[in-house]
Amino acid sequence: MSAPVALDLAGQVARIRLGRPDRGNALGPAMQEALDAALDDAMAAGARCIILSGEGRHFCTGFDLSDLDALSDGDLGLRILRIEMLLQRIHALPVTTVAIAQGRVFGAGADLFAACDHRIALPGSSFAFPGPAFGLVLGTGRLAGLIGDGPARHLLLAGSPVPAEAALTLGLVTAISAEPALDPIIAAATRLDAETTAALHARTRHADDAGDMAALARSVARPGLKARIAAYRAGVK
Repeated sequence: MSAPVALDLAGQVARIRLGRPDRGNALGPAMQEALDAALDDAMAAGARCIILSGEGRHFCTGFDLSDLDALSDGDLGLRILRIEMLLQRIHALPVTTVAIAQGRVFGAGADLFAACDHRIALPGSSFAFPGPAFGLVLGTGRLAGLIGDGPARHLLLAGSPVPAEAALTLGLVTAISAEPALDPIIAAATRLDAETTAALHARTRHADDAGDMAALARSVARPGLKARIAAYRAGVK
């Protein structure tokens, strides 16, 4: 089996690829830990631009629930809280982040995409945030800060997939391209010195990390998390 995440470093550019296409690059514990480690390595190597992509048909299809039957509510809650910690870390990175997404970009995968600065969609991709259907409140403040309160509320309440063109109109997607032009993004990411870039990122990042984490913790603490997820997966609304 291939590694869950591959890291390629070239000068000040780090390319991180999710490498479990057989699972739709869903975020399980091994993927989360590998992604965190890849970010550590990229930052230690002096990366100024981090490009995130997924191998195979889909960028990321959300939580990896292949072992749902073996998990307790507490196991699930801890796993979900750790994903939010990872998303907050990516959103707060003092470097330019780029997500290039194809296929299905769902749930925590859509939140991962939304946490990046440049969000490029390949033609035919779609985006959805189905978590509220099983009572999960993940990254809602971050999404609202990105596309506005009203559009975020509508997207979360509906839960249905949104095609790339509609996501572009909303501001969730910043560009649609079959061959993303990365050179201008990389040039802008490395134009200023690292300290100035970090200060600009810090001052232009608007997020309520504590509020998002608290809302998520309350939602996972509600009794019956596993049962709600199982019902959702079975098509019970």
